[in-house]
Amino acid sequence: MSRDTNSLISELVEHRQPVRPLLFSRGLALALAGLAATFAMVAGLFNLRPDVLAGNPAPVFVIATGLFFLLGLASAVSVIAMGRPSVGTDHGGWKWSAAMAGLLPLAALVTVIGHPAEAVDQTAVISGLKCLGLGSMLGLLTFAVLIWWLRRGAPTSPERAGLLTGIAAGSFGIFAFSFHCPYDDIVHIGLWHGLVVVVSAAIGRAVVPGLIRW
Repeated sequence: MSRDTNSLISELVEHRQPVRPLLFSRGLALALAGLAATFAMVAGLFNLRPDVLAGNPAPVFVIATGLFFLLGLASAVSVIAMGRPSVGTDHGGWKWSAAMAGLLPLAALVTVIGHPAEAVDQTAVISGLKCLGLGSMLGLLTFAVLIWWLRRGAPTSPERAGLLTGIAAGSFGIFAFSFHCPYDDIVHIGLWHGLVVVVSAAIGRAVVPGLIRW
């Protein structure tokens, strides 16, 4: 019986090759490299904001882009960690960043209540749709990087991994595109830039789980 068991084990492992371990530092480096490439695309395809080029960015721009960057980074870190499951690991750090970034659409909603015309103005809608479309498209590289990472790992919660992948992609996408977007009003940023994250999160939640199941 012992000999049969040993033979079975030998047959199972005979054609197996060693797998390169998933290092957290490598996953984080890939995610940041994807963000850098996304920013390079914005710089190469669009004109960067004059105030950024002058080294004197508007305060609202700094706050908004900072929140989107933190949300994208926290979500990406959680996704990378989910590719390397371990007992007792907490993946909830992104929630604090999401709560802070959520202040942007909340501020936009409060402003719209007092000035509803600002949200439905034709020019504002057209520019908002542009940010929504291009910001979402720019998140595709982050989508690809994180999906590749999850497929090499073993995420135990594909649905949450998909949601966070979408949040990270949308946050990084609109973070990069914000360096071109000329609008500083809180209604535009809170509504349309925030909507990029929401749409990307919904797509990630719907699409990613089917791509990473193991």
